Amino acid sequence: MRHQQSERHPRRLFAFIANKASQAAGRASAFVLACAVIMIWAIMGPLFRFSDTWQLVINTGTTIVTFLMVFLIQNSQNRDSAAIQVKLDELIRTGSVQNSYVGIEHLSADELEELRARCEERAKAVAAERRGSGRRRPRRFEDDADG
Repeated sequence: MRHQQSERHPRRLFAFIANKASQAAGRASAFVLACAVIMIWAIMGPLFRFSDTWQLVINTGTTIVTFLMVFLIQNSQNRDSAAIQVKLDELIRTGSVQNSYVGIEHLSADELEELRARCEERAKAVAAERRGSGRRRPRRFEDDADG
């Protein structure tokens, strides 16, 4: 159990940092800051006589930022997609919204996976209960096309 907790801490820390960084990167002030850095770099061009080093500074900086942002964006997208899937599963399962699912996109990937697994287990239990009680299954959209 102790190993599992120590393994979860770095994941939670990464999720926290990735969430905060992606929120900060998506703000208008981050865009303004990026534009300011580029303008300062461009203005400094004549001072450095547009040397290779001057060009290397912006190339290296943008490459590093792009490389790191790919991971932040992917992490954010993965969590959002998993949260949306769990919410949709719950809506399908219950036919009504439960407030406990609001904000789950802020959970870690492991927590979302655990929640998804619990939803699937409940859905299977409900399906088994319906089969056992002889209740007719709800009509699906495809059933309407058959006539």
